[in-house]
Amino acid sequence: MLYYLFSYLDKVWDVPGAGAFNYISFRAALALITSLIISLLFGKRIIDFIRRKQIGETIRELGLQGQVEKKGTPTMGGLIIIGAIIIPTLLFAKVHNVYIILMLVTTIWLGTIGFIDDYIKVFKKDKEGLKAKFKIIGQIGIGLIVGSVLYFHPDVVVKERISSASNELVTISNGDQRKLRTPKYAEAAVKTIKTTIPFVKNNELDYGKAVSWLCDDCLKYGWLIFIPWVILIVTAVSNGANITDGIDGLAAGTSAIIGTVLGILAWVSGNFIFADYLNIMYIPHSSELVVFIAAFIGACIGFLWYNAYPAQVFMGDTGSLAIGGIIAVYAIAIRKELLIPILCGVFLVENISVIMQVYYFKYQRRKHGIEFAREHRLFKMAPLHHHYQKSGFHESKIVMRFFIIGIALAVFTLVTLKLR
Repeated sequence: MLYYLFSYLDKVWDVPGAGAFNYISFRAALALITSLIISLLFGKRIIDFIRRKQIGETIRELGLQGQVEKKGTPTMGGLIIIGAIIIPTLLFAKVHNVYIILMLVTTIWLGTIGFIDDYIKVFKKDKEGLKAKFKIIGQIGIGLIVGSVLYFHPDVVVKERISSASNELVTISNGDQRKLRTPKYAEAAVKTIKTTIPFVKNNELDYGKAVSWLCDDCLKYGWLIFIPWVILIVTAVSNGANITDGIDGLAAGTSAIIGTVLGILAWVSGNFIFADYLNIMYIPHSSELVVFIAAFIGACIGFLWYNAYPAQVFMGDTGSLAIGGIIAVYAIAIRKELLIPILCGVFLVENISVIMQVYYFKYQRRKHGIEFAREHRLFKMAPLHHHYQKSGFHESKIVMRFFIIGIALAVFTLVTLKLR
């Protein structure tokens, strides 16, 4: 909203400094700072309010070090994250931008599903929370909305490269000539469901090609592949973040690292000079997403102030489902969803550890019986961070080492832009 106000002041009244709001970098910095302030200043008040309402976490007896001490710790802290994302975004982003609208809808949608789950657990005293089928229906619903908007909305376009960039001689003010690299993109933006393939030169994959072989005109039915794929990604990543949120600070810190990389990717994808240099798709209007992700990073870091060991508040499903969905939709919007297995490697491994534990247990039970299966589990406990807790590692050490792995994966993700 402030963007429109200061744009008006700049154009009509020529107010000094108002033009700074035209720069995405300036607005992203303000969004980050505002998000941090909201998290830090209002976070404590929200925690105190939650504590007065006795909205405390119900801890299962898992036999983990320090687990009993966490009983009664306020939950639903994801409200801090959601508020610290939405308010700066509304203040500093172009709210008519289709990508910003999509991210706000995703945040509120999945945050609401998580809130309902936490409400049932805390107030209804039902440890199972919202039934899994209803969570999945909600995730499929937002995936369907996101996929449909990205496929059908007229503002979701890319500019395709028509040739390699050329070095043209230009005359500068003093009369000298200098070579200037000029990217060659088509004048008109086009609708497409292409995405970037990591490690491949001239790296674009068109989802429509998966059905184009069926008939001459079948390329237009690419949404039959694209939308289910979006639903799968949103569901997988939001659940991955939910599973990762098991020890103090892990999900929030890991998400901040992931968000930083996504912000860089959005920046270069929305700038035709950087996009040309890195040989990636130029996506008009997508750079506005940098403002949103700056608020997201600030919200995660600000929440970490209270969620770091020993946690004063847990984000609950209110936060974990929302941040996972945000990461998934953001990556899809900037056509970098195939980088998710690398960038979100921590989420992926946590997810896989649960799947492996379940199927290995079922296999052992079928072969050798229930008692043998219980004594010969693949991991001491799943997800993976609980396995290390059972192995005697303190949770702060586990979190820090997961952060190191997350940073390494983040750097490697950025390196894939040139590693082809």
